[in-house]
Amino acid sequence: MKIEGCIPLITGANRGIGEALVHELLKRGAAKVYACARNPELLEALTASYPDRVIPLRLDVTKPEQAEAAASQAIDVNLLINNAGVTHNGVTLLNDAAIANMREELEVNVFGILNMFRAFQNVLGHNDGAIANILSGVAIQHNPMCGTYSCSKAAALSMTQGMRAVLRERNTLVAAVIVGVVDTRMTKDLPSNLVKSTPQLVAAAIVDGLERNEEDIDTDPGSIAIRARVGRDPKKAERHNDYRLPPLPPLKPLK
Repeated sequence: MKIEGCIPLITGANRGIGEALVHELLKRGAAKVYACARNPELLEALTASYPDRVIPLRLDVTKPEQAEAAASQAIDVNLLINNAGVTHNGVTLLNDAAIANMREELEVNVFGILNMFRAFQNVLGHNDGAIANILSGVAIQHNPMCGTYSCSKAAALSMTQGMRAVLRERNTLVAAVIVGVVDTRMTKDLPSNLVKSTPQLVAAAIVDGLERNEEDIDTDPGSIAIRARVGRDPKKAERHNDYRLPPLPPLKPLK
């Protein structure tokens, strides 16, 4: 798609990759950006930097009525970037918190994207639009140390493919953006020896991929390595992170 002159709407735009995307898109010539956050006050630095080109919107993606309200306000959008997300690191599927954590992650990472897709598909259809869903390498290679998050991102990847199918007649680009480990608040508690890419590098790669009309955008060395690992040996890739697993608790006696 053509970035110059486009009008994106970005969820979770107040920090990390979302904030970097605002800067990158405006640098590349976007006409304006709708920047969304649950608390619009967190967008004040962006609106101060671009007073005529950043339009702040209050948006909780888990609430369908707020997604619909945003679509009613932003009828000129032709690029929807679903960036808002939540993760719980260091939690395996046997953790006591796993069920509550997965419910929260599914609400934001899966139902949030679905809410935005359903609210904006008509707007994007009228504007020859495109969609980019910010996903993760754990969508294609499960990491058992963020087991519930991996499940939510795998579901979001499958949904992205479904979105492509239902919008194929409109020739709408639907991009699955695969991200590795990025230096954001979401990864601050990960091991210090992990190499983290900058949000700026990832944002530039996303925009490059959109300009090339890529349906699958690998954004950084981490995501590229995961893609290659899965391609070489899917079963070996599946076990790649097993060494990080804590010992299993002792079995409880059968009653």
